[in-house]
Amino acid sequence: MTELAAAILCFILTHAIPAFKPLRAQLVRAMGEKMYIVLYSMMSAAVLIWLGFAYAEAPYVEIWQQGAWARWLPLWVMPFACILLVGGLVQPNPLSLSFGDADKFDPERPGVVALTRHPVIWAIGLWAISHMPANGDLAALMMFSLLLLLGLSGPKSLDAKRRAGLGEDRWLGLAAVTSNIPLLAWISGKIRPRGLGVVPLAGGLGLYTLLIFLHEWAIGVSPLP
Repeated sequence: MTELAAAILCFILTHAIPAFKPLRAQLVRAMGEKMYIVLYSMMSAAVLIWLGFAYAEAPYVEIWQQGAWARWLPLWVMPFACILLVGGLVQPNPLSLSFGDADKFDPERPGVVALTRHPVIWAIGLWAISHMPANGDLAALMMFSLLLLLGLSGPKSLDAKRRAGLGEDRWLGLAAVTSNIPLLAWISGKIRPRGLGVVPLAGGLGLYTLLIFLHEWAIGVSPLP
């Protein structure tokens, strides 16, 4: 459990970097905005992978018994989470985390951003909340509670940063084609997810398939009911 606690602490510290404005400003000045985002995203991904392996090695301390229905929940939710993750990383998004060129974002064809303006963070949140019922032990509760907290608090923090960086008028114009809560703007009829593209769908479903095959090897438990 010690390694898991250390990974969680490292996760919290690395995600505190953007909130510590003097440090973030110094890093951006030293390497540029785009390089900072790329390196920070890579570091975050590495810590997340470490968190997963630390969780797999943690001792089992049961808190609640797993219901048979709970094993189906991740299988149904994770395809959507994977599509959001892949789409969020590759498509341009000036409103949130992305490897895509923010300058190429087209409000007329917002792609996955039309589903939610924070697809990567919501992918992590969906991963966490879908896995909690199926894992009723202390290590799982520690890890997935942390990721769920990130999914709930991250969008508000990022909205504030992007709003300040883009300016009120530009942020409102870009945010008008999307919403924080997934599918809300689409269900309300405000927009349609034009430009979703093949990559988020094919890449997301491909990632989901890969996770199914690697889950037992990496975590030690089959994801299938």
